[in-house]
Amino acid sequence: MCHASGSAARYYKRGPQDILAYPGSVQIGPRVRMAEAQQARMQSAVDEMVQGLERDHIRKMQGLMFQCSARCCERASDSMTQVHQCIERCHAPLAQAQSLVTTELERFQDRLARCTMHCNDKAKDAFESGAKEAAVRGQLERCVGGCVDEHLSLLPSVTRRLKDSLASIKQ
Repeated sequence: MCHASGSAARYYKRGPQDILAYPGSVQIGPRVRMAEAQQARMQSAVDEMVQGLERDHIRKMQGLMFQCSARCCERASDSMTQVHQCIERCHAPLAQAQSLVTTELERFQDRLARCTMHCNDKAKDAFESGAKEAAVRGQLERCVGGCVDEHLSLLPSVTRRLKDSLASIKQ
């Protein structure tokens, strides 16, 4: 009955692989997708950030959680409820960390989605004004590329904010 509740897979509701789920399918007339190179660039940067956070912060927290949970299980005189509550207390810092990362990744994804939706709206307006499809596609790709560049430049501050928040969590 004694087990630590928690999983490394619970950092975020939407994983880093989903960071471009919304902007990846911008539409005007026929479906237009963000250039694969842009998407790969963004995905790689986000994956690198998440892996660094996991390696430098989350993994240590997981180790402490499991050690703490094991100590809870060694308390033979405690009731099942007491052991469960002890394990839950051990898991609380990791759950808080996972929530922080989830919230920050979702905020970042939402900002990127809003930027690309603005590009989509501009492209639709141009298309409806009679602009040629090739010109509209080019405009859309440049605009989305600008969104990617802008949001890539935000990643260092997002990373710094997350590292500071994770470091402030009491173990």
